[in-house]
Amino acid sequence: MLAALFLPLIGCAPQEPRRPFPAPTRPAAAMPVAPPAAAPAPVTARVGLLLPLSGSNAPLGQAMLQAAELALYDQGDRGIAFLPRDTRGTPAGAEAAARAAAAEGARALAGPLTLGETAAVARATALPVFAFTSDETQASAQVWVLGVTPAQMVRRVMQAMGEQGVRRFGLVAADDAFGQRLAAAMRATASLAGWPAPAIHLAGRGGDVGAAAEAMRAGEAQAVLIGHAGEAARGVAQALAALPAPPRLLGTTLWAAEPGLGNEPALAGALFPGPDPAGRDRFDRHYAAAFEGRPPRLAGAAYDAAALAARTAREGRPPIGMAFLGADGPVRLLEGGQVQRGLALFALRPGGEPMLVQPAPVPGPAGS
Repeated sequence: MLAALFLPLIGCAPQEPRRPFPAPTRPAAAMPVAPPAAAPAPVTARVGLLLPLSGSNAPLGQAMLQAAELALYDQGDRGIAFLPRDTRGTPAGAEAAARAAAAEGARALAGPLTLGETAAVARATALPVFAFTSDETQASAQVWVLGVTPAQMVRRVMQAMGEQGVRRFGLVAADDAFGQRLAAAMRATASLAGWPAPAIHLAGRGGDVGAAAEAMRAGEAQAVLIGHAGEAARGVAQALAALPAPPRLLGTTLWAAEPGLGNEPALAGALFPGPDPAGRDRFDRHYAAAFEGRPPRLAGAAYDAAALAARTAREGRPPIGMAFLGADGPVRLLEGGQVQRGLALFALRPGGEPMLVQPAPVPGPAGS
């Protein structure tokens, strides 16, 4: 039933795919000449792909281009043409790439990669933009942010804890853009739910973990989100575990890249959100079968963005309100550039990969 809901948009076939764009081969001299290929289908709509195809991010850009091609292959619409344009990894390059794609008839844009590039593209064109960035401040009436955002992470873990009766939350994070967005999302989520204001402690990465723990104790936090990764996360967890009433520990998707983090005794059992593993595994296998390699994490955003941009170009408007199964799990677009994303919930455990605790839910019409 769930698959039936998603397949109309992405159209991912259940069998292993053929290579969608095989490399040409030179026929042997003794072989007969092949009959002429069928005439290509007429192009009915164009989509601009804004990718870093030169510079230090060129390998990533190439992988994202392949993921976009895979999305188009899965949709099976030969009338859609992609216009890959190099952003050069700069705002000026992204703006020029967007203008070039628009001048060539693009009806929607997939990309660019960073927040600065996305802001430049939004200023340069009125076309619908499906950006790869996770900076939700770039969302607008014409721009949808398809990266996993801090607000999506916060809402997922707070809602899960709320179902277990937790009402008092805390946050320990760096005093940077990421930490500030986590804090804003935590305050907004608590306010919307009618819960007490969370205890927030933002400091430098080398900040006093004792002061952070004391702030959580004073705020009577029942669950604390640690916005750090690596050694900083371990230090905060140790300080919180030493409190008279240790809170439940929560993390962010940053923890998914640290399989050894669960070996820290204070973090054993800590929960964090992440992309749906079933959807991601399906995409990874799909990509590997087509291109003989494992895709980078951001290739999933390119697959989703290309699929959405293609549908938008074909139908003349973004698919607002429709849930679909993307490379990293369920997604639903809303008006005003808002994106709801279903994230899975994982628990750290010593000596092994994080354990799936809850699968990714399908985002409803409101909330995520």
